[in-house]
Amino acid sequence: MLEIKEAKVIVTCPGRNFVTLKLMTNEGVYGIGDATLNGRELAVATYLNDHIIPCLIGRDAHQIEDTWQYLYRGSYWRKGPVTMTAIAAVDMALWDIKGKVANLPLYQLFGGKSRDRVMVYGHANGRTIEETTEQVGTYLDLGYHAIRAQTGIPGLSSTYGVSKDKLFYEPADSSLPTENIWSTEKYLDHIPHLFQRLRDQYGFDVHLLHDVHHRLTPIEAGRLGKLLEPYRLFWLEDAVSADNQESFRLIRQHTVTPLAVGEIFNTLWDCQHLIQEQLIDYIRATVVHAGGLTHLRRIADFAALYNVRTGCHGATDLSPVCMGAALNFDIAIPNFGIQEYMRHLPETEEVFPHAYHFEKGFLYPGDSPGHGVDIDEEKAKQYPYQRAYLPVNRLADGSMHNW
Repeated sequence: MLEIKEAKVIVTCPGRNFVTLKLMTNEGVYGIGDATLNGRELAVATYLNDHIIPCLIGRDAHQIEDTWQYLYRGSYWRKGPVTMTAIAAVDMALWDIKGKVANLPLYQLFGGKSRDRVMVYGHANGRTIEETTEQVGTYLDLGYHAIRAQTGIPGLSSTYGVSKDKLFYEPADSSLPTENIWSTEKYLDHIPHLFQRLRDQYGFDVHLLHDVHHRLTPIEAGRLGKLLEPYRLFWLEDAVSADNQESFRLIRQHTVTPLAVGEIFNTLWDCQHLIQEQLIDYIRATVVHAGGLTHLRRIADFAALYNVRTGCHGATDLSPVCMGAALNFDIAIPNFGIQEYMRHLPETEEVFPHAYHFEKGFLYPGDSPGHGVDIDEEKAKQYPYQRAYLPVNRLADGSMHNW
């Protein structure tokens, strides 16, 4: 039996915080999984150390499905971001082990390639429409075919998605939450002008995306989608909070702009009605927050029945470990749509050597056994954990709003 002999949780901060689970077997083969939950990293580390790892020692590393069910069904307190991120880390590490034992990249274990490469989108942003337009040009020069565009809003001192560093955006920016001010009225008046300018400048050959970040009501989102229809967005992301899946029905009644949501979803049940009733076009659930490859494949297969494609979250709070697993997933499944790709800092890439690479707007997972990503533990020790929170949002009258 290929037995799980030892496990360790590695917390490191090479530019931002990451949590990595490493599982070692009695035959010397090891696998690693991403366990990063932005702003709540230590909660997952504690959950793994105190509640998960003691249950793993001595288990058969090949029994991935049974281990997933054991950690999910066997826990009376199911679901939630901490639990599902911890399960995801175990699942990723076990798939990594299985791939290494088979001497195959994970996509081969998932049935082989459905495509040769994975289209990704980058993040262009600026304080003004002019700056964002210039940054879209920079991403086009880098070879991107799909670009998310965000811009500052006149009258607001800060806006989601706008950063000083144009290639390495990190929203977790303070040891205590930064407070931002939001105005839906100013936003709705300004954003259509951004996409009019981008289409005037670059035409319709480039895919353009935009992230609302859960800030609108359904009728406001319907209005925005209608206003953006002439500019043919690839998608409008997180137009409303998806706590109430019915909200997307009202948006659908008012616009044909494609809709994407799901980066904070943890299970299939978070998006069951959205998919089944075709209220969205892209599901953005990710390997690390939706229970690992085992559960994300179930979500993708269910989505395929209803013509919903994947568009997995891929911000900098997902470590290269998660990106490697996601790319093996993306290249294998039939209903892949697009993959978010926010570049990691050089320090991060040194800590996490990886087989995948970017070329002319696409990512290639590589052919290394497993998911193709490792961790340099000695380098990881050079970057101790630093507490960092995501911001919070208030309206002008001081009341709390969705960030």
